[in-house]
Amino acid sequence: VYCIPLAKETASPFAPKNDEVKTDEQSKADSTASSKKKNEKTPAKTDDATKPKVTDVKIDLDGIMNRLISLPIDAANYFNINSIGDNVYYQRTKPGDAQSSLMIYKLKGKKEDNLGNLDGYEISADGKKMMVANHGNYSIIDVPQSKFTIDKNVDLSGMKLWVNKHDEWNEIFNECWRQMRDFFYDPTMQGVNWNAMKTKYGALVPYVNHRADLTYVIGEMIGELSIGHSYVGGGDEPKPERIPMGMLGAKLSKDASGYYKIDKILDGANWSNDLRSPLTEVGVNVNAGDFILAVNGAATNSMNDIYSSLVNTAGKQVELTVNSKASLAGSRKVIVIPIGNEKELYYYNWVQHNIRYVDSISGGKIGYLHIPNMGVEGLNEFIKHFYPQLNKKALIIDDRGNGGGFVSGLVAERLSKELVYYNMMRNTIGGTDPQMLLGPKVLLIDRYSASDGDIIAYRFKKYNIGKVIGVRTWGGVVGIRGSLPLMDGGYLMRPEFAPYNDKGWVIEGYGVDPDIVLDNDPAQEYLGTDAQLNKGVEELLEELKTQEQNVPAIPPFKDKSK
Repeated sequence: VYCIPLAKETASPFAPKNDEVKTDEQSKADSTASSKKKNEKTPAKTDDATKPKVTDVKIDLDGIMNRLISLPIDAANYFNINSIGDNVYYQRTKPGDAQSSLMIYKLKGKKEDNLGNLDGYEISADGKKMMVANHGNYSIIDVPQSKFTIDKNVDLSGMKLWVNKHDEWNEIFNECWRQMRDFFYDPTMQGVNWNAMKTKYGALVPYVNHRADLTYVIGEMIGELSIGHSYVGGGDEPKPERIPMGMLGAKLSKDASGYYKIDKILDGANWSNDLRSPLTEVGVNVNAGDFILAVNGAATNSMNDIYSSLVNTAGKQVELTVNSKASLAGSRKVIVIPIGNEKELYYYNWVQHNIRYVDSISGGKIGYLHIPNMGVEGLNEFIKHFYPQLNKKALIIDDRGNGGGFVSGLVAERLSKELVYYNMMRNTIGGTDPQMLLGPKVLLIDRYSASDGDIIAYRFKKYNIGKVIGVRTWGGVVGIRGSLPLMDGGYLMRPEFAPYNDKGWVIEGYGVDPDIVLDNDPAQEYLGTDAQLNKGVEELLEELKTQEQNVPAIPPFKDKSK
């Protein structure tokens, strides 16, 4: 948290104070001068004196950045900063905090205090009252100077909001049009007559009778700009209740006996809640080929679909009766906790299969990793699989199906590092500095390598990291920064920034071409043959014939005894 004295003569709140003690003679002289000033006649009040006083704010721009002052507080995430007199209020979160804290910094006492936990706050215009939001409740309190307590909450049970939907939809349509007009990266709107578009599609708005209709009309309007990342959606519309289905992390089929057979169990990383596979957890002890005879005591041979017995069981205990044969004789009961979605498990199993497959057909020489997106999840996946495979001689980076994000620069930086020297320590083998993979690399792309997934392919080629294999990428790279608020909570994404080079615009509307064009046959891919992956292994094995690099042996140690 920072402050800036606007005028040069304004003293810093943290300026050192003069601690010189006055003598008795100095104190008497000051007292005499003060008495004389009090005895002086005060001029009579005029009409001007009764007028509200307007204070001029003086701002000395010259050298203003050198007057930047940091509050002496810990490094953390700070937001919602307000000041009242000599007190500064702000919210703070630190790593590990479950909730933000309301903090006060008292400039006079040069002291910071924690007033308590909350989700948010607002201060009234007169600076006397504060509205505190906490766990969905709202309270009004006096602006606190010390630890606050909440005695009662504002009762919102009777609050109703009356909305004229047609007026609201008209306002949202106009707001979306204005946002594109004012924030779209190209002020010429790519040659589109934007005023004409408002007239053309605005004529449909009076006939809108559902938020989905409005979303469609706005989508058609912004579609006239022929650009990626122009999204509209959300808003105030009925949403059906979704009841979570319990999933077992397995492929099941109905046997001739009528019972359900476990055809395949998905591997899991049960130390992670996101990758928990229920049938592989400790103590369950079931195998592919076993039968599920009953769910919570209900026989499965009388069920048309076993999942009808798993409705609303995600995260809840379920009792399964299991056996290695389709018979109750010798069966046993186990308790499992189903998951709500098997998507992450299937993804995990696909990546693990590719790692093992590439390793096996390359004789252990080639590593593999997949980057699902260019956000936090994608960067985590990259780091998780990149560093453990630095001992490989070559690497396949799979960018297919990459949903985009913002970290392609970080990924490309790690892939394009140059060797400085080798490093060693006692009882270890030598390694590279910086940490890097020495050998050749290839990148796999497809038409679903999107946004920053496009850009990583562009960077890969620009840095000459290696060959790019697959088909041309999606081609949408004019970036977005999130939605400005719409009245009903909906969103509009405005493409706001675009890449270009000395020859003009790049990537947008076209994508990135591979060095080796190869499209997967969907039928063969479904059967387990990934031609693009196989081509990546083939190319790297060929390059390794001439480009394989090894960390040299640690040299003889010096004899410094002489």
